[in-house]
Amino acid sequence: MILTPIAPTELEETLARYESALAENGLERRVFGRIAASRTALEGDVQAWHGAAVALAAEFGMQPIPEPPQVAFSWDGGAVRTESEPAVLLHEVAHYQLASPQRRALPDFGLGAGPETGEIARADAAQRLDGLARESEEQMASLLGILWEIELGQPGILAFQEQNWLEGAGRSGAAAFFGATLQRLRDYGLIDADGRPSRVLRISADLG
Repeated sequence: MILTPIAPTELEETLARYESALAENGLERRVFGRIAASRTALEGDVQAWHGAAVALAAEFGMQPIPEPPQVAFSWDGGAVRTESEPAVLLHEVAHYQLASPQRRALPDFGLGAGPETGEIARADAAQRLDGLARESEEQMASLLGILWEIELGQPGILAFQEQNWLEGAGRSGAAAFFGATLQRLRDYGLIDADGRPSRVLRISADLG
């Protein structure tokens, strides 16, 4: 849910304000530049985007199933249901990469029920991460999923807006949050030095 809707006529100005708060010639500005430029892909082929998202999930060994997640889970601990928007599927791939090895085998990655989960009670019973740790992982999955969209030639700018990354555009706090999230993804090895997503999985356990 977008906290502050951005009218199409205001998008260019908003993007410029966001960029103005980022360090010049830094990783954040390079990554943001690719996100902003993805708006040129808005008229692309959604069916092709979906196929690319399913193919990436399969490449990671996520066992795609052509069903809606509402019948059970998006991720049931062994397979991903693919009757979702391409951005949603790539978000699930990001969660798969980010989950600790123990939680990767749990419904909804042990984070509790997601917005498309059908078996809410079972997902919540499998929850192993909460509070700030869960929030941090959700933030990283959000940005990593967007970066996968960009990497696959899809308009990640839409999810960037919908997931409120443009909230507070031009403020130092918004820029710092973006930079810190990128750094956490680098610390896990999930993006490279240029901020592009890698095909690796997290190997570290959850703390506590």
